[in-house]
Amino acid sequence: MNNFLAHTDEIRQTMLGEIGLSSIDELFSLISKEVRSDIKLTSGISELKAQKELKKLSKKNEIDFVSFLGGGVYNRFIPAAIGEITRRFEFNTAYTPYQPEISQGTLQMIYEFQTMICELTGMDVSNASVYDGATACAEAVAMAVKIKKKSKILVSDALNPDYKKVVETYCHDAGTVIEYAKVVDGKTLLDCDLSEYAAVLLQIPNYYGVIENIEELEGRKGTALLIACVDPMSLSVLKTPCSYGVDIAVGDFQQLGLSMSCGGPHGGFMAAKSAYARQLPGRIVGMTVDKEGKRAFTLTLQAREQHIRREKATSNICTNNSLMALSATVYMSLLGFEGMKEVELLSVQRAHQLAEDLEKIDGLGILYKDFLNEFVLNTNGMSERILSHLKRSGILGGIRLDENNILVAVTEMVEPESLELYVSKVKELF
Repeated sequence: MNNFLAHTDEIRQTMLGEIGLSSIDELFSLISKEVRSDIKLTSGISELKAQKELKKLSKKNEIDFVSFLGGGVYNRFIPAAIGEITRRFEFNTAYTPYQPEISQGTLQMIYEFQTMICELTGMDVSNASVYDGATACAEAVAMAVKIKKKSKILVSDALNPDYKKVVETYCHDAGTVIEYAKVVDGKTLLDCDLSEYAAVLLQIPNYYGVIENIEELEGRKGTALLIACVDPMSLSVLKTPCSYGVDIAVGDFQQLGLSMSCGGPHGGFMAAKSAYARQLPGRIVGMTVDKEGKRAFTLTLQAREQHIRREKATSNICTNNSLMALSATVYMSLLGFEGMKEVELLSVQRAHQLAEDLEKIDGLGILYKDFLNEFVLNTNGMSERILSHLKRSGILGGIRLDENNILVAVTEMVEPESLELYVSKVKELF
C-alpha cells in the first residue's frame, strides 16, 4: 500500500512561493535553533512490536509516589462511577450542542452543572465554557473591563503564578493595565483607592493556601467589580463568594472528579450576578418547555465570535467543556454538599496535623497560619535537600517556591501513616 501524502513537493513549493519563501527551513527560521529538533524517524514497525516497545517504555514510569503536590492541581479520590458514566457512547463528543432537539441529555447535564456551581458560589448565573481556572480569571478580567469601560485592574500578587501569566497574556494586546497588590503575611494588602480600577482579582484560598480577609473589602471597593478565584472544594466549608459581595466568581474544578494526569485536563467555571449574565463568555443553558408542555433544555445565551453578530461576541472561547463538566457534575451528584464537606474537612484536619508535627522540628516553621489544606513550610535554606530526600523515599513533598519555602498540599488521599512517614523522613535531615 502506497503512503498517502496530502501535499506533494510541487504543492509545497507553490504554497511557499505564494508567501515569498523558497524552503520549509526559511518558513521556520524565526524559531530558535535551540528549540528545533531534527527528528530522525525510523522505518515503520508492526503493531505487535509497537505495543511491546510502548509497554517496555511505560515500565520506566514511577507511579507509586505519595503526593503532597498542590498549587492548582490536586490528588483527589475519583469515584469509579465517574469513569463509567463519562465513557458512555452518548458522551463521545464534547462539541457544542447546536441542535437542542437531539442534544437534550448533554444540555440537561450542562444545566445541572451550572445549577450546582451557582449553589456552591451563591451566584445567580453560571456558564460551562472555559478551559481552566487560568482562562476563567482572564475572561473575568476582560469581562470586567468591558462592563466598567476602564483599562486598569488590580490583581493580588498571591494569585497562582500560572494564572497571572494567562491574565497578562490576555491583557497585553487588549491595552489593559495590570497592577499587583502587595502580599503581607500571606494576605493581600488592599490599601489604595479601588474605584479607579475596573476590577479587583483575588484568589481564595490564595496560592499560599491562605484564606484572604475578604470581609475588609465590603463597603470600600467602590465602583470596581470584585472577582474571586475560588476553590470549589473549599466552598463546602467557607462562605460563598456571594455572601461577601463578589460580582464574578471563577475557579478551576479539576478537584471535582478530574485526574491529575500530567497537569490536565482541567475545567474552568464562571459565575456572576444576574446583571452581568449577558457579558458571560461561552454559553448558558436554560430550561424551558416545548410546544407539548414537556420540560426541555436549550442554549439560552451563546454570544460568540462565530455567530452572525460576531462584533458583539463576549469572548473567543470556543468550547462548552462538557466532558469535564460531566465529570464534575457526576462527582458533585455522588457526594452531595455534605459529602464534599466531609472530604474537605478530612483534608483540612490532616493538613493541620502535618503542619503541627513539622513545626515541632527545630529549624522548620509554618510561614502563614490561616490556611485551609495547603501551607508554606519554611526550611531555612533546605527546601531542595528536603524534597530530594523525600522523593527517594517515595514522597512528592510539595512545590519548591524558593531555597527556603515549600508549598505543601494535603488531601483525603494522604493516609495518616504517610503523614508520619513525611515527618520522620524530614527529621532524618535535622
